[in-house]
Amino acid sequence: MSLSIELANLEEEDFVNLITAHKSLMLETSPPESSHALQISGLKVPTLTVWEMRKGGLLIGCGALKRLSNGSTGEIKSMHIAAQFRRSGLGRQMLRFLIAEARERYYTALYLETGVQEAFYPARKLYERTGFVYCGTFEGYSDDPNSVFMKLVLD
Repeated sequence: MSLSIELANLEEEDFVNLITAHKSLMLETSPPESSHALQISGLKVPTLTVWEMRKGGLLIGCGALKRLSNGSTGEIKSMHIAAQFRRSGLGRQMLRFLIAEARERYYTALYLETGVQEAFYPARKLYERTGFVYCGTFEGYSDDPNSVFMKLVLD
């Protein structure tokens, strides 16, 4: 089965279910005030582009890029791989895709926010292995003991 990453149809039932599962997982692992995962309505903004990852037609993950207000940097949002497909390298593939897309947009850097809890350890390690480094808050975020912020400078 071939793997594809395409623009997401935010109205498709399976995509809505994936985002709902993502938001639920974030609320299970972080206090509500520290959960920055977006609902479907939050994905429908002009500064955000959302992609879905499918294998043989089956939705297995998603990822999004948000253009930050300076226009030259971006933020990774809503990166999620369905539970049964984790630890198979698909998260790394989605991350590589998002980085390549950011380069095509001539972004100078990519930022992200993720949790400090144990459940987020695999994601933090993936970002670290890809070259992201820890940084301070950025665009609209405030210091939060449940969040860490990371940045990747792009060539």
